Amino acid sequence: MLSALRASPFAAYGLYLFGSALFASNPVLGRALANVVPPIGLTFWRWGIAFLIVLPLALPGLLAHRRQLLADWRRYLMLGVFGQGISGAVVYYGLAHTGATNASLIYATSPVFTLIIAAIWLGETIRLRQIAGILVAMAGVLVILTRGDTDALLHLSFHFGDLLILAGAVAWAFFTILLRQTNPPLPAMTSFAANALGGLLVMAPFYAWETVAVRPVPFNVTTILSIAAVALFASVLAVMVYQKTIAMMGAAQASTALYVSPFWAALGSWLLLGEGLELFHLAGVALVLPGVALATLPSRGPAKAASPAADGA
Repeated sequence: MLSALRASPFAAYGLYLFGSALFASNPVLGRALANVVPPIGLTFWRWGIAFLIVLPLALPGLLAHRRQLLADWRRYLMLGVFGQGISGAVVYYGLAHTGATNASLIYATSPVFTLIIAAIWLGETIRLRQIAGILVAMAGVLVILTRGDTDALLHLSFHFGDLLILAGAVAWAFFTILLRQTNPPLPAMTSFAANALGGLLVMAPFYAWETVAVRPVPFNVTTILSIAAVALFASVLAVMVYQKTIAMMGAAQASTALYVSPFWAALGSWLLLGEGLELFHLAGVALVLPGVALATLPSRGPAKAASPAADGA
């Protein structure tokens, strides 16, 4: 039965589409909760619940690799800063000031920033094709940041919420590069749980400050179920489905799910939030997604081994 599932292209592409929709649920649900749950509280409880969900599966790996994890504690705290802090709480704050469709399109450029940062930080080579893709994708980001208004570009007047989402995309690129440097690589669930725990430790003092100085999370049935949905769908299930898709399709094909997510986000934003598509959204799609694909899709030739991502945005 399992071998038949692995061999079925319909099952593989079904998981591919399902996984891309799960990743897209984060900006949609984050936007829906933006004015209800404070951003740091949403981040803290999202990853706290996600950690508890995976703990039974991850505990054997956490115990088996405890020496490696403890020796690498500084890097896990840095992963928490970039992954849960800036790519989490800052993005949720941005979602209070911009639409989920905007956020999903801007965030889709994260692999482009990964290329740029890896070239500057690690000295990795960028090909001409990748440079062209980066320029096209960045042009799309400018279209979204300016809402298609060239006067805004001339006066450097950008939307505050969009800039916060852009900061989250850059932070996720740093997170991705730091995640690559796990040596030796850890099992997926062990890595996920360690990253979630690192993020919780980083966010705990900020959550305490927000609760006292700003406002607490309004715990009721609606908010608890909503935060649990973000944890389950956008964190745990998204990662599990992504890992399974990699096993069935390969890392290169599975990673292109990122290019499909903005379409799901736009659909969810329209159905659940009443957001409409504007001309600048369409222009952004026409530039961002082909640009990211051009910059990140592998060249033809022998495939290089790729380590799967440990968690999603």
